Amino acid sequence: MSDLAYTENAKDAFLKLQSQIGNELLLIDPSCHEIKDEWNREEGGGGITRVFSDGKFLEKGGVNFSDVSGSQLPPTATLERPELNGLPFRAIGVSVVFHPHNPYIPTSHANVRYFQVGSAEEPKAWWFGGGFDLTPYYPFHEDVISWHKSARSTCLNFGEELYPRFKKWCDEYFYLPHRKETRGVGGIFFDDFKLGGFENSLNFARSVGETFCNAYFEIFRKRMYHPFGDKEKDFQKYRRGRYAEFNLVYDRGTLFGLQSAGRIESILMSMPPEVCWKYNWHPEKDSAEERLYSTYLKPCDWLEEE
Repeated sequence: MSDLAYTENAKDAFLKLQSQIGNELLLIDPSCHEIKDEWNREEGGGGITRVFSDGKFLEKGGVNFSDVSGSQLPPTATLERPELNGLPFRAIGVSVVFHPHNPYIPTSHANVRYFQVGSAEEPKAWWFGGGFDLTPYYPFHEDVISWHKSARSTCLNFGEELYPRFKKWCDEYFYLPHRKETRGVGGIFFDDFKLGGFENSLNFARSVGETFCNAYFEIFRKRMYHPFGDKEKDFQKYRRGRYAEFNLVYDRGTLFGLQSAGRIESILMSMPPEVCWKYNWHPEKDSAEERLYSTYLKPCDWLEEE
C-alpha cells in the first residue's frame, strides 16, 4: 500500500470517529442546536466543524475534523524534532470538547491526530498522537475509576506498558504549574506513536477515540439528571476558568492551530461558554468543593485499590 493510501485510511477512520461521537451526543441530547460547518484552508486542506449548544444537558461542545497541510511545520511541532524544521506537513485529526450544563457531569476532552512530514510520496516522518482526559467539578469516585479502567483496557490490547506510561504523561501534560494542580483526573496522553507499524498505530488511535465515546457518555448518562443549584453552577464557572487558562497558555493543540494560521473559530471551539474568576477564593473547609482540591486535583493511581 502506498504512503498516500495510508494517509487516506487515517482520514477515513477519523471522519467515521467524528460522526460516531457527534451522533452519540445527539442520541442523548437531541435538543442540542448543531452547526455543521465545512471549511477550506488557504494554504491547504480544510475540515468539518460540528458545534453543539443550548441543549437540555449540553451547554456547549464540538466534534471537529481537520485535514490541513502546509509548507513547513509550526514551532510547536518541531520543539523535540529540530530535524523536521522547514519541511512540509499534513495533519489529520479529530478534536472533541464537551461542556455540560450540569456541574455533576464532568467536562471532557479527547483528540486523535496523524502527522506526516515531507513529501506525500516519500514522507520523512509520520506518527500518531492524542488521548482523553476528564475534568469533573463534583467528582464521583466510581466514575473516575471506571474512566481509568476503560483507558487501561484499551491500552492493554496494544501493550501492557502503555497505560502506566500514557497515564503519567497525561498527568504531567494537563498540569497548571502556576496553580500547582492538575486540570482534572487525567486519562491518557500519547504522541510520537508508531508502535507496530501504521495499521497497528491507526487501530490504537481509533480505539482511543471509541473508548472515549463509550466511557464519557456512560458517565454523562449516569449524572445528567443529578439535582444542582446556583452554588454548584457558580463553582462550575469558577473551575472552568482553569480550563480556559490551560487552553490559552499551555495547550499544544491550540498553539499549533494558531501558529499554523488555522481557523480560529474551530481552534477556540474548546473554550467554555461561561467562566468567572474570583479573587483569592478558597473553598469552605470539609465541603464538596474542598474535596475536589484535596483528593482529585493531583496525580493519583486510581486503580491501585483493585
